[in-house]
Formats: sequence, structure tokens, C-alpha cells
Amino acid sequence: MTSMTIKRTGTILYVQNYLECIKFYQEIVGLTILFQNNQLTCFDLHGTYLMVEIEDRNTYKNLPPEHKRVFSCIRINTDDVKGHAEQLRLKNIEVDYQENDWGTVAKFYDPDGNLIAYKDEETFLAQISNYKLHE
Repeated sequence: MTSMTIKRTGTILYVQNYLECIKFYQEIVGLTILFQNNQLTCFDLHGTYLMVEIEDRNTYKNLPPEHKRVFSCIRINTDDVKGHAEQLRLKNIEVDYQENDWGTVAKFYDPDGNLIAYKDEETFLAQISNYKLHE
């Protein structure tokens, strides 16, 4: 097994009241925005990050009623999302691997039903740089 070099960690909070939550974390909690788009806002959480995203997981919407509903995610940024997703699959872990225009992610659950996601560090850094250019 290849060891993983962790580049950054963060927490994702999936929300239904997106605009209200953005206002809350920015104005009430006083967090600085690192970057944002129409589906997510990433805040500086002093050494880590808090990403507030619109709830959009199809797997979440189709969970059986007895499954716990999880609105947060432990995010681990790394250089090889695809490779680490494959390693999880080899261990019989179900992985939702996605390549999006905003980056690559691999989402999976821990044994207690908590959501974890690997994210590519490269597009994360690009999002921060692009946002700062347009402030």
C-alpha cells in the first residue's frame, strides 16, 4: 500500500439553506472566504477549512430511512485521488469517484456512516488563487 501524503484537511457541511448559512458563517462567525461559486463556499478555518455546500448527493436522497443522515464530511486533500479511490475499492469500500470541472473527489463512508472525501489539492489551490484575483 502506498502511503498517502496529506496536503490539507477540512470539513464539509452539506446544507439546505445555503445562502443563510453563508451569511451566518461569514457575518456571525466571522470566517474569511477562501473561494466560492454558486454551489459552495470555502471558509478559512484557521489551519483547516470549512466548506459549506448545497446538499446534492443522490446517494443521500436514496438512503433507506434507518440510515443516519450525515450533513458533514471529513475532507482530505491529496495528490492522487484516483489512486487512493482504487485502493479503497480493493478493500471492498464503496467509493463515489467524481471528476468535475471544479476538481476530483472520491467520497466514501466510515463504518459508522460518516462521510469522508478525498479531494485533489491542485484545483483547490487554483480556486483560492482565482478567488483572490477577483476580490
